[in-house]
Amino acid sequence: MNVVIIGCGVVGAAIAYELSQVKGLKITVCDRQPPAQASTGAALGVLMGAISQKIKGKAWQMRQTSIQRYETLIPELEALTGRKIPFNRQGILMLLSDSSPDGISAWEKLIEIRHTQGWHLERWDTAKLQNICPQINNEKITGAVYSPQDRQLDPIALTLALVEAAQQNGVTFKFGVTVLDAQASPDESSLQFCNQLETTEGKIAADWFVIAAGLGSTPLTAKLNQIIDIRPVLGQALQMQVGHPLGNPDFQPAITGNDVHIVPVGGGDYWVGATVEFPSNGDEIPPNKELLESVRKQAIAFCPELATATILRSWSGLRPRPEGRPAPVIGKLPGFSNILLATGHYRNGVLLAPATAYAIREMIIPQGVRG
Repeated sequence: MNVVIIGCGVVGAAIAYELSQVKGLKITVCDRQPPAQASTGAALGVLMGAISQKIKGKAWQMRQTSIQRYETLIPELEALTGRKIPFNRQGILMLLSDSSPDGISAWEKLIEIRHTQGWHLERWDTAKLQNICPQINNEKITGAVYSPQDRQLDPIALTLALVEAAQQNGVTFKFGVTVLDAQASPDESSLQFCNQLETTEGKIAADWFVIAAGLGSTPLTAKLNQIIDIRPVLGQALQMQVGHPLGNPDFQPAITGNDVHIVPVGGGDYWVGATVEFPSNGDEIPPNKELLESVRKQAIAFCPELATATILRSWSGLRPRPEGRPAPVIGKLPGFSNILLATGHYRNGVLLAPATAYAIREMIIPQGVRG
């Protein structure tokens, strides 16, 4: 069975690796860019699972599946490829203030719910917070919630390892290849069956096509007259160099508060982000310097030592946000029997990549028919 995956960000790469472990599949991945560009290349890799406010249904199930899978996936990929994937196992610390939108009681409730689901969250008062993370110093902070089982990883290192491991398992990757058109014909169920894609490298035929192209999914589905409307949302971030670890060098969790993340990346460097910027007219979003500066100031308000940090670089990326429907978009393209969508993950592409890969595998090879 031939499977073609279009898009090689973290989601496309995760699907390729997951499917590469199924016998009898011939898998090709196409992307017009090298791997891990676009939104994957700009992501901070903060995996908010247990600490997210999603508590039931598919939104929670996918988070739980992914967080659990990462525990085995990272060592598995490192062993296969010999690559090091930076993976912070020290959890996520969520700072709370009087203005926290969910209030203390909502967090107490979440802690109870997670406990019944087999996940651990801790409520810290200001004294405990000061004791364990002395770098946090802001009188408006009323405490924190600590999630020891959530993680942070390097999205680019992860994606490159997924690509290399999939290659070892026989997957073909074609970079610098653009899809120009698609050919389809009706099948017996009155749905369309996509026979082949026309690309800048010739025709590619397959039994299944998986669209995992983020923002590129919109023009692609437009060619099939089934437009999936995905809009860009810009995010900017900074890499700041303090020169030494903030607070306790042996305890460096990802810290988040008021939607600002302070992410330790080793060597006394921190990623700080990210802005959320919507297009004002059309799809153009010029990065707003003031918004990035307000994120930096918010991070300094939490950790005053960041005021003296050197800014090593700043970057931005566009996140794919589905218009008028929840993120992500996973399932069959309407009207087609053999085109699957795994796209529009908005701000959770890295977090949900493993669960998305499982879902796509299940659609191609249902559990009951596996050999």
